[in-house]
Amino acid sequence: MKVAVLGCGSWGTALSVLLARNGHMVALVGRDPEEIESLRACRENLRYLPGFVLPSEVSFFLLGDDIGPVDMTVLAVPSHAVRAVAASITGENPLVVLAAKGLEPTSALTMTDVVKEVLPSVQAGVLSGPNLAVEIVRGIPTAAVAAFEDDNSAEAVRTAFMCRTFRVYLSKDVVGVELAGSLKNVLAIGAGMSDGLGFGDNTKGALLARGLHEMTGLGNAMGGRMETFMGIAGVGDLFATAVSTLSRNYRVGKAIGQGVPLPEILKDLGQVAEGVSTSESAVMLGRKHSVPLPVFEAIESVVRGRVQPMHAVGMLMERMPKREEE
Repeated sequence: MKVAVLGCGSWGTALSVLLARNGHMVALVGRDPEEIESLRACRENLRYLPGFVLPSEVSFFLLGDDIGPVDMTVLAVPSHAVRAVAASITGENPLVVLAAKGLEPTSALTMTDVVKEVLPSVQAGVLSGPNLAVEIVRGIPTAAVAAFEDDNSAEAVRTAFMCRTFRVYLSKDVVGVELAGSLKNVLAIGAGMSDGLGFGDNTKGALLARGLHEMTGLGNAMGGRMETFMGIAGVGDLFATAVSTLSRNYRVGKAIGQGVPLPEILKDLGQVAEGVSTSESAVMLGRKHSVPLPVFEAIESVVRGRVQPMHAVGMLMERMPKREEE
């Protein structure tokens, strides 16, 4: 296949390497001319994924360049950029794989809904799972879920990505997989906060369990399936993101818990932590669908600077007792 990967960050680069190792021709597309020139000269993403040479099957282009017809387009840009970048996709009924794990700021739309607004005839779906970029290029075994309404599209994506180190499951639950991949980033910030405050594994375990309960409740209210949130794209991705120091969202949360101001954290990070903007979108969706989200609201309040982390802990611990299933 010939695949266009839009987005030259760590995730887009890792997916390009994976696809190229599977024998596909890959056009890796970015918006920064200096970055593209560096990729062409070094065949290594020195800024976002250093230490890994990109295979010869990967070519580099600027957004807007003519890359010719492709069989599949992978969108691996931050969620806030998906709408603008999607407008560059051409062809009849293009097959588009959303690899961005976030919700559109202000609208709280899922990424597939954003793409469908821009390109009504698109065959859009999502690839999501416990997939930290550096572990993908190292060939460390993992799995993901390809969720599409159309079975042929899902099978084409599985064929493109699946190999001995990257197992791909299929699903029709597009909204569930997208919400799971987006909302777990907020909980990863919360897990990092817990560690940054010096709490133990008991605290983090309780926080993630209640957060998963809320995530599942919102997902069900929006048409997602319980099985999705208990599977690879749900609890699998949540576990990987909420405990790994490779996770940007976890690192953001830990630094917040240690008292570092958010602007300073994001500047040092140098990349997007999707959970920051998704925290606000999650609260918005909870209110829209009348789903209580006390854990998400507490995390969002800290991220937005309305309350201090320790005060947020008190807010959660002092809530009225209730049955666990409520």
